[in-house]
Amino acid sequence: MKIEERADGLHIDGYVNVTGKISRPVVTPRGMCVETIEERAFSEAIPKSGDISVTVDHDSTHVYAHTEDGTLQLEEDAIGLRASVLIKDKDVIEAARKGKIKGWSFGMYNVVDEMEQRAEGELPLRHVKSLLLDHVTLVINKQPCYAATSVECRADNEVSIECRTLDTGVEFETREEEKPKPDLTEYENRIKSLERKDVKS
Repeated sequence: MKIEERADGLHIDGYVNVTGKISRPVVTPRGMCVETIEERAFSEAIPKSGDISVTVDHDSTHVYAHTEDGTLQLEEDAIGLRASVLIKDKDVIEAARKGKIKGWSFGMYNVVDEMEQRAEGELPLRHVKSLLLDHVTLVINKQPCYAATSVECRADNEVSIECRTLDTGVEFETREEEKPKPDLTEYENRIKSLERKDVKS
């Protein structure tokens, strides 16, 4: 995750989830397992999910950005689900300055999956084939775990939201906008004109 503080706010860019990567053990509606999000699941989910919001620690009472107004942009590339977000909230900016942002998380629902039984003593592998995205969230007070993913489940309007967190390194940078240099041509010409007059006299 790369974080840049600019004049217009906090610009955050990074991967919310790496497709094809097997998670740490997670609790799911199918029980304890490890899981992987299959390729194209996110690219198919983004246009179907409507307005996707950005929260902090899965707290839906405060929204910081949206796909609807372009402050959140999501895409799935060859690595996974990538997010670019602009946040102007002062508290989130201050948390970034203090190094408190730990990574990304996301909430998914309407999950279509397939369970793969593995060798004795190993947890089943859950293949997530399709999903809808409820939100992406910045992790500040929770512990990232989809170096993989910690899981939480919450009921929201009777929809079971499964939350997954990606543990990533964070880079923070403050970028000062370059101020345009003033045009001094008029004054320079006046000085040259005065210098010529002095030489003549």
